[in-house]
Amino acid sequence: MSVSPSWLGVSRGDAPLIISMPHTGTEIPAEIERRFVSPWLARKDADWWVHLLYDFAPELGATIVRTSLSRTVIDVNRDPSGQSLYPGQNTTELCPTTSFDGEPLYREDDVPASREIARRRELYFTPYHSALASEVARLRDKYPQIVLFEAHSIRSRIPRLFDGELPNFNIGTNSGASCSPDLTAAIENACDDYSLSLRAEERERCFTWVTNGRFKGGWTTRHYGDPGKGMHAVQLELAMRGYMDEPDVPVPQDWPTLYDAERAAPMRMVLKRILETCLSFASSI
Repeated sequence: MSVSPSWLGVSRGDAPLIISMPHTGTEIPAEIERRFVSPWLARKDADWWVHLLYDFAPELGATIVRTSLSRTVIDVNRDPSGQSLYPGQNTTELCPTTSFDGEPLYREDDVPASREIARRRELYFTPYHSALASEVARLRDKYPQIVLFEAHSIRSRIPRLFDGELPNFNIGTNSGASCSPDLTAAIENACDDYSLSLRAEERERCFTWVTNGRFKGGWTTRHYGDPGKGMHAVQLELAMRGYMDEPDVPVPQDWPTLYDAERAAPMRMVLKRILETCLSFASSI
């Protein structure tokens, strides 16, 4: 039996739900870290504290696949061919060379070339997706349909990537191609139904949402989603203001800010409702 690399975490559950966390990691191998302009800058765009937001998921029987590596080593939610997922829009690459804000990540002579990118793809991208595909196959043997849920977060305002302020919940289904429209509607209804029970200030902070807006789902959602065959994939991009402070311009002295459990509580309740909705949908046949 092969041994999983230390940076790859797989927590198995028996429910028809897999949660992928591709961007929560901050580890960078030493031989790669020394190529960066700044260790802080190389970690700035992590999906901070997402693993804490979803720490209830094992209680629901969900399987979690997570990498502890920074997305700047290689982004396992990008097309491995290097093709852009958002042609014509600013985005970051398979091996990002800039931050979300456009800052160069690498020293001038250390930008990874094709051979280095291929090496990282083999060492890090392939094992992640081998593990994910293995969990998909395991659960597909038990259930006629399952849900693959991509858990993400991002700063609310990044002018280089999008205008204005993001909604709190950004649901991505590859413009409807990666999952059943019934599942999409159920997730939207879960957001709406729960918001009605909250105070106005909580609703304003945690309950604006959009489907297939700026974020339509990354490579994982697009690659695995095949609703006609019972494989439903959804990405949820959360605005970080729902669970942590966001400075106007992050600097090493104040970023990342701490996870705010009190602020996160309403958002976590919505997330639990959404995952329960995914499980109910997957078990409906």
